[in-house]
Amino acid sequence: MFARLPAYVFLPLLALLSFSAFGASDPFDDEFDEKPWSEIEVQLPAFPKEEDLIPFRVGAVRDRQFLVDGASISIGSDDVIRFTVVVISPAGARNISYEGMRCATGERRLYAFGRSDRTWSKARGNNWTKIRGDGNQYPVALFVDYFCSIGERTIMTPGDAVRVLRYGR
Repeated sequence: MFARLPAYVFLPLLALLSFSAFGASDPFDDEFDEKPWSEIEVQLPAFPKEEDLIPFRVGAVRDRQFLVDGASISIGSDDVIRFTVVVISPAGARNISYEGMRCATGERRLYAFGRSDRTWSKARGNNWTKIRGDGNQYPVALFVDYFCSIGERTIMTPGDAVRVLRYGR
């Protein structure tokens, strides 16, 4: 019966169906849309103490020491793991930074750098940047080997983070 009708009869019907299927949104679905991510206000931690530093391995690098201040680890309601990292060169120079890591997006942010007088200097840039490189860089090692797993946070508490740093996964 429909085979005898000309194609122009079906075109308005097809247009109407496609508009109703794709053009109109279901208000029920709008209720479950995700809220945009928002970072909480960050407070700088106390300067690291020697007794709170936990060493961790970074790939094949053996000429430097990498440590996380266990007392500085926090996990915010924004799902950011925040921690202080201390890198010690073979000559004994220390680079200290307070950082955040977002497992869901594979990003990190530097909040502050440690000074020799045991105070913090806020980082100039406050952007989140992608964690890139290989396993011989500490942000990659912390992301892959310790704190995150395929885009998901595997650490739920600061105690979990300390345990993973000390004993591995």
